[in-house]
Amino acid sequence: MIARTSLALGAVLVALSGVSARAQDASDLLLAALWTQRSVEYKANALTVFALARIRLDEALADKGWTAAPAEQTGNYQALPPAVILDIDETLLDNSKYQVWLMKSDQTFSTKTWNEFCAAQISTAVPGALEFVKYADSKGVKIFYITNRAAETEKDTRENMQKLGFPLGGNVDTFLMQNEKPGWGSAKSTRRAEVTKDYRVLLNIGDNFGDFDDRYRSSEADRLKAYEADMAYWGKQWLMIANPTYGSFDTAPYGHDFKKSREEQRKAKRDVLESWAGPAK
Repeated sequence: MIARTSLALGAVLVALSGVSARAQDASDLLLAALWTQRSVEYKANALTVFALARIRLDEALADKGWTAAPAEQTGNYQALPPAVILDIDETLLDNSKYQVWLMKSDQTFSTKTWNEFCAAQISTAVPGALEFVKYADSKGVKIFYITNRAAETEKDTRENMQKLGFPLGGNVDTFLMQNEKPGWGSAKSTRRAEVTKDYRVLLNIGDNFGDFDDRYRSSEADRLKAYEADMAYWGKQWLMIANPTYGSFDTAPYGHDFKKSREEQRKAKRDVLESWAGPAK
Protein backbone atom coordinates (compact mmCIF):
# COMPACT_ATOMS: atom_id res chain seq x y z
CA MET A 1 0.00 0.00 0.00
CA ILE A 2 2.81 2.39 0.99
CA ALA A 3 4.73 1.54 -2.16
CA ARG A 4 1.67 2.20 -4.36
CA THR A 5 1.03 5.48 -2.55
CA SER A 6 4.65 6.57 -3.02
CA LEU A 7 4.53 5.71 -6.71
CA ALA A 8 1.30 7.66 -7.14
CA LEU A 9 2.71 10.64 -5.29
CA GLY A 10 5.84 10.51 -7.41
CA ALA A 11 3.77 10.50 -10.59
CA VAL A 12 1.82 13.53 -9.38
CA LEU A 13 5.04 15.42 -8.57
CA VAL A 14 6.52 14.60 -11.97
CA ALA A 15 3.34 15.80 -13.67
CA LEU A 16 3.27 18.99 -11.61
CA SER A 17 6.93 19.69 -12.34
CA GLY A 18 6.20 19.37 -16.06
CA VAL A 19 3.29 21.80 -15.78
CA SER A 20 5.50 24.20 -13.82
CA ALA A 21 8.24 24.07 -16.46
CA ARG A 22 5.76 24.76 -19.25
CA ALA A 23 4.21 27.60 -17.26
CA GLN A 24 7.64 29.14 -16.69
CA ASP A 25 8.46 28.94 -20.40
CA ALA A 26 5.18 30.68 -21.19
CA SER A 27 5.76 33.32 -18.53
CA ASP A 28 8.88 34.52 -20.36
CA LEU A 29 6.52 36.21 -22.82
CA LEU A 30 3.64 36.95 -20.48
CA LEU A 31 4.73 40.27 -18.99
CA ALA A 32 6.36 41.44 -22.22
CA ALA A 33 3.22 40.76 -24.27
CA LEU A 34 0.95 42.20 -21.58
CA TRP A 35 3.03 45.40 -21.48
CA THR A 36 3.01 45.73 -25.26
CA GLN A 37 -0.70 45.08 -25.75
CA ARG A 38 -2.31 46.56 -22.67
CA SER A 39 -0.15 49.14 -20.95
CA VAL A 40 -0.38 52.89 -21.29
CA GLU A 41 3.34 52.90 -20.49
CA TYR A 42 4.11 51.20 -23.81
CA LYS A 43 1.95 53.66 -25.73
CA ALA A 44 3.51 56.63 -23.95
CA ASN A 45 7.02 55.30 -24.58
CA ALA A 46 6.40 54.86 -28.31
CA LEU A 47 4.77 58.28 -28.62
CA THR A 48 7.78 59.82 -26.85
CA VAL A 49 10.23 58.26 -29.31
CA PHE A 50 8.28 59.40 -32.36
CA ALA A 51 7.81 62.89 -30.90
CA LEU A 52 11.61 63.09 -30.56
CA ALA A 53 11.90 61.77 -34.12
CA ARG A 54 10.02 64.84 -35.41
CA ILE A 55 12.40 67.16 -33.61
CA ARG A 56 15.46 65.30 -34.87
CA LEU A 57 14.07 65.22 -38.41
CA ASP A 58 13.71 68.99 -38.51
CA GLU A 59 17.23 69.39 -37.13
CA ALA A 60 18.58 67.00 -39.76
CA LEU A 61 16.85 68.81 -42.62
CA ALA A 62 18.53 72.04 -41.52
CA ASP A 63 22.00 70.46 -41.23
CA LYS A 64 23.43 69.33 -44.57
CA GLY A 65 26.24 67.42 -42.88
CA TRP A 66 23.83 65.24 -40.88
CA THR A 67 23.66 61.53 -41.68
CA ALA A 68 22.29 58.53 -39.80
CA ALA A 69 24.33 56.06 -41.88
CA PRO A 70 27.92 56.90 -40.84
CA ALA A 71 29.41 53.67 -42.15
CA GLU A 72 27.56 53.65 -45.47
CA GLN A 73 27.11 57.34 -46.33
CA THR A 74 30.19 58.29 -48.35
CA GLY A 75 31.22 60.86 -50.93
CA ASN A 76 29.47 64.19 -51.45
CA TYR A 77 26.18 63.17 -49.89
CA GLN A 78 25.20 66.64 -48.65
CA ALA A 79 23.23 67.50 -51.78
CA LEU A 80 21.38 64.18 -51.99
CA PRO A 81 17.61 64.14 -51.36
CA PRO A 82 16.64 63.25 -47.78
CA ALA A 83 15.40 59.87 -46.57
CA VAL A 84 14.72 58.04 -43.32
CA ILE A 85 15.22 54.33 -42.69
CA LEU A 86 12.82 52.44 -40.45
CA ASP A 87 12.55 48.84 -39.38
CA ILE A 88 9.02 47.41 -39.66
CA ASP A 89 8.33 44.78 -37.00
CA GLU A 90 7.80 46.23 -33.51
CA THR A 91 8.97 49.61 -34.87
CA LEU A 92 6.08 50.44 -37.19
CA LEU A 93 3.95 47.31 -36.89
CA ASP A 94 2.82 45.73 -33.63
CA ASN A 95 2.93 41.95 -34.06
CA SER A 96 2.24 41.07 -30.43
CA LYS A 97 -0.69 38.88 -31.48
CA TYR A 98 1.84 36.45 -32.94
CA GLN A 99 3.84 36.48 -29.69
CA VAL A 100 0.68 35.80 -27.69
CA TRP A 101 -0.18 32.91 -30.01
CA LEU A 102 3.29 31.44 -29.44
CA MET A 103 2.82 31.72 -25.69
CA LYS A 104 -0.69 30.29 -25.55
CA SER A 105 0.13 27.49 -27.99
CA ASP A 106 3.44 26.63 -26.28
CA GLN A 107 5.22 27.14 -29.61
CA THR A 108 8.53 28.67 -30.60
CA PHE A 109 9.15 30.90 -33.60
CA SER A 110 9.11 29.23 -37.01
CA THR A 111 9.34 30.76 -40.46
CA LYS A 112 6.23 28.85 -41.54
CA THR A 113 3.92 30.19 -38.83
CA TRP A 114 5.47 33.66 -39.02
CA ASN A 115 4.84 33.89 -42.77
CA GLU A 116 1.28 32.70 -42.18
CA PHE A 117 0.86 35.46 -39.60
CA CYS A 118 2.19 38.01 -42.10
CA ALA A 119 -0.31 36.72 -44.67
CA ALA A 120 -3.16 37.31 -42.22
CA GLN A 121 -2.35 41.05 -42.40
CA ILE A 122 -3.61 41.77 -38.87
CA SER A 123 -0.62 43.73 -37.56
CA THR A 124 -1.50 47.17 -36.20
CA ALA A 125 0.50 50.40 -36.13
CA VAL A 126 2.79 51.13 -33.22
CA PRO A 127 1.51 54.28 -31.45
CA GLY A 128 2.92 57.39 -33.10
CA ALA A 129 4.52 55.52 -36.00
CA LEU A 130 2.04 56.41 -38.73
CA GLU A 131 1.86 60.04 -37.66
CA PHE A 132 5.65 60.38 -37.78
CA VAL A 133 5.99 58.69 -41.17
CA LYS A 134 3.28 60.92 -42.62
CA TYR A 135 5.03 63.97 -41.16
CA ALA A 136 8.34 62.96 -42.76
CA ASP A 137 6.59 62.27 -46.06
CA SER A 138 4.97 65.73 -45.96
CA LYS A 139 8.46 67.23 -45.65
CA GLY A 140 9.56 65.55 -48.88
CA VAL A 141 11.54 62.86 -47.08
CA LYS A 142 11.58 59.42 -48.72
CA ILE A 143 10.61 56.59 -46.37
CA PHE A 144 12.60 53.36 -46.66
CA TYR A 145 11.60 50.18 -44.83
CA ILE A 146 14.54 47.86 -44.14
CA THR A 147 13.02 44.74 -42.65
CA ASN A 148 14.08 41.19 -41.92
CA ARG A 149 10.77 39.90 -43.13
CA ALA A 150 11.58 37.52 -45.98
CA ALA A 151 11.14 38.55 -49.60
CA GLU A 152 8.19 36.19 -50.00
CA THR A 153 6.21 38.24 -47.47
CA GLU A 154 6.63 41.55 -49.29
CA LYS A 155 3.21 41.54 -50.93
CA ASP A 156 1.41 40.81 -47.65
CA THR A 157 3.55 43.36 -45.81
CA ARG A 158 2.83 46.07 -48.35
CA GLU A 159 -0.90 45.37 -48.27
CA ASN A 160 -1.01 45.38 -44.46
CA MET A 161 0.85 48.69 -44.32
CA GLN A 162 -1.18 50.22 -47.12
CA LYS A 163 -4.38 49.46 -45.20
CA LEU A 164 -2.93 51.31 -42.23
CA GLY A 165 -1.97 54.33 -44.35
CA PHE A 166 1.82 54.04 -44.57
CA PRO A 167 3.34 55.53 -47.77
CA LEU A 168 4.59 52.85 -50.14
CA GLY A 169 7.19 54.85 -52.05
CA GLY A 170 5.49 55.54 -55.38
CA ASN A 171 7.79 54.55 -58.26
CA VAL A 172 10.69 53.85 -55.87
CA ASP A 173 10.98 50.40 -54.26
CA THR A 174 11.17 51.41 -50.61
CA PHE A 175 10.69 47.92 -49.16
CA LEU A 176 14.10 46.27 -48.76
CA MET A 177 13.34 42.73 -47.63
CA GLN A 178 15.74 40.10 -46.32
CA ASN A 179 17.20 37.96 -49.16
CA GLU A 180 15.41 40.04 -51.78
CA LYS A 181 18.79 40.41 -53.52
CA PRO A 182 22.12 38.58 -53.15
CA GLY A 183 23.98 39.83 -50.09
CA TRP A 184 20.86 41.09 -48.35
CA GLY A 185 21.02 38.85 -45.31
CA SER A 186 19.85 39.55 -41.78
CA ALA A 187 22.62 42.13 -41.26
CA LYS A 188 21.28 45.40 -42.64
CA SER A 189 24.36 47.40 -43.66
CA THR A 190 24.24 46.22 -47.28
CA ARG A 191 20.68 47.48 -47.59
CA ARG A 192 21.52 50.79 -45.92
CA ALA A 193 24.33 51.14 -48.46
CA GLU A 194 21.76 50.67 -51.23
CA VAL A 195 19.75 53.62 -49.89
CA THR A 196 22.78 55.88 -49.41
CA LYS A 197 23.69 55.62 -53.10
CA ASP A 198 20.91 58.07 -53.89
CA TYR A 199 19.76 59.57 -50.57
CA ARG A 200 21.07 61.30 -47.47
CA VAL A 201 19.77 59.27 -44.54
CA LEU A 202 18.52 61.57 -41.78
CA LEU A 203 17.28 59.08 -39.20
CA ASN A 204 17.37 55.36 -38.50
CA ILE A 205 14.62 54.01 -36.24
CA GLY A 206 14.35 50.43 -34.98
CA ASP A 207 13.69 48.15 -32.02
CA ASN A 208 16.74 45.86 -32.15
CA PHE A 209 20.47 46.60 -32.02
CA GLY A 210 20.74 44.88 -35.40
CA ASP A 211 18.68 47.67 -36.98
CA PHE A 212 21.69 49.94 -36.42
CA ASP A 213 24.84 47.82 -36.10
CA ASP A 214 25.82 44.54 -37.76
CA ARG A 215 27.57 43.40 -34.57
CA TYR A 216 24.25 42.61 -32.91
CA ARG A 217 24.82 38.83 -32.85
CA SER A 218 28.10 38.97 -30.98
CA SER A 219 28.59 38.14 -27.31
CA GLU A 220 26.99 40.23 -24.59
CA ALA A 221 30.39 41.83 -23.83
CA ASP A 222 31.03 42.67 -27.50
CA ARG A 223 27.48 43.99 -27.92
CA LEU A 224 28.10 46.36 -25.02
CA LYS A 225 31.38 47.55 -26.56
CA ALA A 226 29.65 48.16 -29.90
CA TYR A 227 26.82 50.02 -28.20
CA GLU A 228 29.30 52.24 -26.38
CA ALA A 229 31.24 52.88 -29.59
CA ASP A 230 27.96 54.08 -31.16
CA MET A 231 27.15 56.36 -28.22
CA ALA A 232 27.22 59.60 -30.22
CA TYR A 233 24.27 58.45 -32.38
CA TRP A 234 21.76 57.22 -29.77
CA GLY A 235 18.93 59.67 -29.30
CA LYS A 236 20.07 61.81 -32.20
CA GLN A 237 20.43 60.05 -35.56
CA TRP A 238 19.41 56.67 -34.13
CA LEU A 239 16.19 56.18 -32.17
CA MET A 240 15.23 52.93 -30.44
CA ILE A 241 11.68 51.69 -29.82
CA ALA A 242 11.31 49.46 -26.74
CA ASN A 243 10.54 45.81 -27.55
CA PRO A 244 10.72 43.35 -24.64
CA THR A 245 9.11 40.45 -26.55
CA TYR A 246 12.06 39.25 -28.66
CA GLY A 247 15.35 40.32 -30.21
CA SER A 248 19.09 39.79 -30.10
CA PHE A 249 19.10 40.75 -26.40
CA ASP A 250 17.11 37.57 -25.78
CA THR A 251 19.48 35.28 -27.68
CA ALA A 252 22.83 36.80 -26.66
CA PRO A 253 23.01 35.01 -23.26
CA TYR A 254 23.12 31.61 -25.00
CA GLY A 255 25.42 32.73 -27.79
CA HIS A 256 22.61 32.95 -30.39
CA ASP A 257 22.87 29.16 -30.63
CA PHE A 258 19.38 28.17 -31.74
CA LYS A 259 20.29 24.49 -31.59
CA LYS A 260 20.27 24.66 -27.81
CA SER A 261 17.14 23.29 -26.16
CA ARG A 262 14.55 25.64 -24.68
CA GLU A 263 15.70 24.53 -21.23
CA GLU A 264 19.35 25.35 -22.03
CA GLN A 265 18.38 28.71 -23.51
CA ARG A 266 16.29 29.61 -20.50
CA LYS A 267 18.96 28.52 -18.01
CA ALA A 268 21.55 30.67 -19.80
CA LYS A 269 19.26 33.69 -19.56
CA ARG A 270 18.60 33.13 -15.86
CA ASP A 271 22.31 32.59 -15.15
CA VAL A 272 23.39 35.99 -16.52
CA LEU A 273 20.97 37.93 -14.31
CA GLU A 274 22.28 39.69 -11.23
CA SER A 275 20.32 39.07 -8.05
CA TRP A 276 19.97 40.46 -4.56
CA ALA A 277 21.41 38.04 -2.02
CA GLY A 278 18.19 38.12 -0.02
CA PRO A 279 17.41 39.01 3.59
CA ALA A 280 20.18 38.56 6.13
CA LYS A 281 19.77 35.32 8.05
